[in-house]
Amino acid sequence: MDYTYGRIDRLHASLVKNGIDPEIIAKIMEHGETITPGSSNEEKAGWFVMSMKKMDAMIDEGIRHRIREECACCLGGERLKIVKKIFKENDRYEKRILAANAAKKVFGNGVAEKDDKSIEVTFFDENDPKRRCPCLPGAREAMPITYCYCCGGHVKHHAQIALGKKFTVEVVTSVLSSQGKNICRFRLREIP
Repeated sequence: MDYTYGRIDRLHASLVKNGIDPEIIAKIMEHGETITPGSSNEEKAGWFVMSMKKMDAMIDEGIRHRIREECACCLGGERLKIVKKIFKENDRYEKRILAANAAKKVFGNGVAEKDDKSIEVTFFDENDPKRRCPCLPGAREAMPITYCYCCGGHVKHHAQIALGKKFTVEVVTSVLSSQGKNICRFRLREIP
């Protein structure tokens, strides 16, 4: 099956890569070929709501999070140059966190180390009333948070390079899953 919309094609590739049963893949990807780059934002978002609900029902949580993390975009280019520079130009972990916090193009609203030594990355200011996901601006209903692990993959990828450590990522809240009531909040925990 050919999927002309890149985000759907990446999802399909990740499902296959992770060894998901072809029958389950077919159910999750149902009608994905009808969504094109020219489809409306509402059509794209509607398809992803349905596909993520199917993933939530048919695939274990850890596996589906990994699948979505592999769908991350914006991993190279200027963002990659920025995070490599953060690592190279800052000799201490604390300095790297401060530099990452200043890198809004990569890490959104902020990067902060928490009391439990986890790292929190947020997109959107708590006081910003115009919270709308730029990835799926046409979402008309709450998106399962599974979808947002693609952004989690983006955050994790760049944080690992900038901070020089390996992390797991958890999507704590998201604009899409809360319909704009909450900001996007990611929790990174170092892998020992």
